[in-house]
Amino acid sequence: MTSLEWFFLGTYFFVLIILSIYGSHRYVMAYLYYKYKGNLPSPMGRFDELPRVTVQLPIFNEMYVVERLIEAVCKIDYPREKFEIQVLDDSTDETQGIARAAVERAKAAGHDVVYLHRDNRSGYKAGALQEGLKVARGEFVAVFDADFVPTPEFLQRSVQFFTDPKIGMVQVRWEHLNRSFSHLTQAQAIFLDGHFVIEHTARNRSGRFFNFNGTAGVWRRNTIEDAGGWQHDTLTEDLDLSYRAQLKGWQFVYLPEVVSPAEVPVEMNAFKNQQHRWAKGSIQTARKLLPRILKSDLPRDVKMEAFFHLTANLTYPLMILLTVLMPVSMVIRFKHGWYEVLMLDLPFFWTATMSVVAFYIASQREIGMSMWHRVKYLPFIMALGIGLCVNQAKAVIEALVGYQTGFTRTPKMGMSVNGAGVTQKSSHWMDQKYRALTNMQPLLELSLGLYLTSAIYFALDKGVWFSLPFLLLFQWGFFYVGLMSFFQGRRFRLAFWRRDAVAQ
Repeated sequence: MTSLEWFFLGTYFFVLIILSIYGSHRYVMAYLYYKYKGNLPSPMGRFDELPRVTVQLPIFNEMYVVERLIEAVCKIDYPREKFEIQVLDDSTDETQGIARAAVERAKAAGHDVVYLHRDNRSGYKAGALQEGLKVARGEFVAVFDADFVPTPEFLQRSVQFFTDPKIGMVQVRWEHLNRSFSHLTQAQAIFLDGHFVIEHTARNRSGRFFNFNGTAGVWRRNTIEDAGGWQHDTLTEDLDLSYRAQLKGWQFVYLPEVVSPAEVPVEMNAFKNQQHRWAKGSIQTARKLLPRILKSDLPRDVKMEAFFHLTANLTYPLMILLTVLMPVSMVIRFKHGWYEVLMLDLPFFWTATMSVVAFYIASQREIGMSMWHRVKYLPFIMALGIGLCVNQAKAVIEALVGYQTGFTRTPKMGMSVNGAGVTQKSSHWMDQKYRALTNMQPLLELSLGLYLTSAIYFALDKGVWFSLPFLLLFQWGFFYVGLMSFFQGRRFRLAFWRRDAVAQ
């Protein structure tokens, strides 16, 4: 073979090895989960007198959900004289009027609620939380994003853990109001279940670091201040503060048995924007804090888990590289008659692929889903994970080179669930005001799908059967995400034009 062919093959196998290592980390998470799942946390004691709690509600242009949020928070079971609500509104649209009216109704009903509006978005969500903290009267601070619907028992089941003076934060599990809306929302719900059911439990109960998720959690105010407050130099202020607080010695508690329902995005471009923000923010946090973590005197297991947790999104650029090199590797090996001899990639593909399957099946089993439910959505999970590569790789590269972008909110549509468990819409979601902007990414995703289609044709023509399952999986992933992004974005634009025409 030529030196160039050796280079391509060497790079291909190197990428596969790295991806299989990160894939194997899911097995580690599952192992830790089953090993420590019985270590149930319990409060050290109970408060003789319940402490004052401030609930912060950071919102920005959330006209479809802000009223529901305020009403749900007002129903939380907690003594009113110990319960303060801050509506931190940075909105620039009709949300201001809706939020003010909801606050006035809550005040009239006897709730201690204040409406704080900023004329600028300095620091985005982190800036709003920090501003609210300056005037908050609570010893403890709970945070809820706009699309959440906290349950009445939320505080009663979480605040008692703070009787231990070492506890700095308590996080509860997200549930999904619109899980059953579509295959896309089902896949997202399963993604999040893996994170909240397996990863969080495994990390917390095995003594490793885990993170506050930006909402549905309670902080000790002193913990926030001791860790340096809310900072906005990353797009994941929650992840950043979590690691800074744990580096200071504060301990966290995770309560998977306590749930807080919320929406997942119903549209592909909104989902991609959300994932882009999370991926970019995690790499920004890794750049900011990982050197300090690795130099600390923390146990080796804690350092290793922090490394895998904060750098996991680095796999996305590698998956793009793998997508390009997979057909090249196939052609080179077929050309030299080495395909059967050099089937070394199969174990690595199997490790990376089956770890995803096992991980998410386990999470669904733990929340009581049927075997059919666990299996039937796996193709969509695999396709979604692969198809997001372009979007996530862009986020990672931006973070690595220090390219700064603003905080892009995820549009909320005001989904609800009726008594039969069927997802309802406040109005048709395509006709609503908030839309995620489309860009040129779908063209690149579709181009990669076409590139893999040519590789599939080659494999079929030459009888290279071993490569077909992986080529088909990657092809479907890029086509699924690319086509969904393109057509949903187009439908949004048409709906927007129709709405403008009616308004005129």
